[in-house]
Amino acid sequence: MRTPTAIKLHKASRILELHYGPDERYQLSAEFLRVHSPSAEVQGHGKPILQYGKLNVGLTGLEPAGNYALKLTFDDGHDSGLFTWDYLYQLATRQETLWSDYLQELEAAGRSRDPNESVVKLML
Repeated sequence: MRTPTAIKLHKASRILELHYGPDERYQLSAEFLRVHSPSAEVQGHGKPILQYGKLNVGLTGLEPAGNYALKLTFDDGHDSGLFTWDYLYQLATRQETLWSDYLQELEAAGRSRDPNESVVKLML
């Protein structure tokens, strides 16, 4: 299990920064974390539910969950799901691939990262 040596929440830039020693640092956007939340709301029950319209979502807080995870609170009200240290490290180290896959899924579903476009597309 890789446990961060430092965790910094940058609310203004909507970034969670994770340090794993002096030479290993990752920056995860709130949007990236929100669409990859480990919660049942996002992961479904064996079938993930595509999250869209989360471009402007921010992180309002974080709190430790025991010695194994973080509970993140997003400004869209989402606060379920525990981001374990292992899961956060997976997200950090696989960020580029996961983000690319997510963007492809959005496009295939005709959805957008922009919440305003998501509403417009639904209304058409």
